[in-house]
Amino acid sequence: VGAWFNISFEGRRFQKYCTPLAPLWSVNSHQGEYQRKLYSELLKNYNRLERPVANDSQPLVVDLGIAFIQIIDVDGKNQMLMTNVWLQMYWTDYYLSWNLAENPGVRTLRFPSHQVWVPDILLYNSADDRFDATYHTNVLVNSSGRCQYLPPGILKSTCYIDVRWFPFDIQKCELKFGSWTHNGWMIDLQMMEADISGYIPNGEWDLVGVPGKRNERNYECCEEPYTDVTYTVTMRRRTLYYGLNLLIPCVLISGLALLVFLLPADSGEKISLGITVLLSLTVFMLLVAEIMPATSDSVPLIAQYFASTMFIVGLSVVVTVLVLQFHHHDPHAGKMPKWVRVFLLNWCAWFLRMKKPGEGKSDIPYRYSRQQPQSISSVEMSGLSGQQTINGNMIYFGYHTMENPCCPPSSDSGVMCGRITSSTTEDHGMVQSSPPPESPPEILKILEEVQFIAKRFRDQDQGEAISSEWKFAAAVVDRLCLVAFTVFSIVCTFAILMAAPNFIEAVSKDFA
Repeated sequence: VGAWFNISFEGRRFQKYCTPLAPLWSVNSHQGEYQRKLYSELLKNYNRLERPVANDSQPLVVDLGIAFIQIIDVDGKNQMLMTNVWLQMYWTDYYLSWNLAENPGVRTLRFPSHQVWVPDILLYNSADDRFDATYHTNVLVNSSGRCQYLPPGILKSTCYIDVRWFPFDIQKCELKFGSWTHNGWMIDLQMMEADISGYIPNGEWDLVGVPGKRNERNYECCEEPYTDVTYTVTMRRRTLYYGLNLLIPCVLISGLALLVFLLPADSGEKISLGITVLLSLTVFMLLVAEIMPATSDSVPLIAQYFASTMFIVGLSVVVTVLVLQFHHHDPHAGKMPKWVRVFLLNWCAWFLRMKKPGEGKSDIPYRYSRQQPQSISSVEMSGLSGQQTINGNMIYFGYHTMENPCCPPSSDSGVMCGRITSSTTEDHGMVQSSPPPESPPEILKILEEVQFIAKRFRDQDQGEAISSEWKFAAAVVDRLCLVAFTVFSIVCTFAILMAAPNFIEAVSKDFA
């Protein structure tokens, strides 16, 4: 529908053109004439610098309120709050009133804010470049002189962001309004409740409320009071985003750190896994540092959790080095100290229900001992009389065939055999000190080699026993650290996260 208006007064024609479907009609109205007369009369001797009161000794009552529309941004790093707010100011202008009977049809008039008196209400804690970020609209005035001024604006205000319980925090930012040049004896500033009926929800913050308070202060420099109206924007952070992108990955990564103690030491990847987990946590810690303000007043809750997790992972790397040292311990470096054996192999192994490899089996490993006559070897010899050693054992010499090393004595044998049942050191000395006069030197060399091989086998078995003992100690340390670090991680997770005052409320609302 198109329309064209041609309005004229004082002998001029009033026309209204509508679409062809609408009938032509004409109305005689004198409202415009009275409006023009009122504008001329009211502004004739009006001084916008003069406070519009009948008695200058009385304060002008100004009702102040806000319509809270939207939370645009909460800049925690720069400590600023950006909001969309419509100011609401009401007062009575003594010089802008008229009689309805003398001016029929004129109920309201609209004056530009720069033509009439308006209170110099400003946001005290403004962080905007222009300081006053409101748009100066017209002032709506009714016949009784009641003025209504509703300037909208995108307000940037300073706000102390307390990140102690981040991301389960509740922030309270103040919007402090007051007259810049008028004291309480000139303007009596009264508070109106904040209107949040038209609030637009924010994806990061939930608006809890916007309570207001009227403050009146007296300063030492002046005897007159100064009033202000302070609205506290109370908002709760929504934790779903931070839970999915920071907390859950951190919990999973800390769980991977426990796998270091389950990874076999022979794989050679225990240190690599621990260092990789530590680097991953460092990357997430840098992401948190970019969000948080550079303040030393308090440590954020999530930073405490990341720090404790990094401490656990770092300690796991240190323990892994100790485990690898135990596992690859050189048997020639010495035996395990007694206190380590008692603590790890007895107490900790019993507590963790761990048994040594082969413990409880019926078969007994073969060992060399001095009391076992078959410890070296058995060689039957004949043809010579025996010679008694120091410990009472006999060494027989003789000639025998090579078909059976343990064959009975024979007179035509071409190989010398013998049965050695003496102890290792004593018999070796006996062979060297008092060899048979008729024995060839090859037999003595063979006996020396056999004793050397037996000694090597005994040393090897002893080294393997020492190595297995150290490996079992490494396995006990791995299992003990797995249990201790698991309990410590669970306790730290719940203790730190549950310390937030509104943790249960935030999780129930955002993760429901």
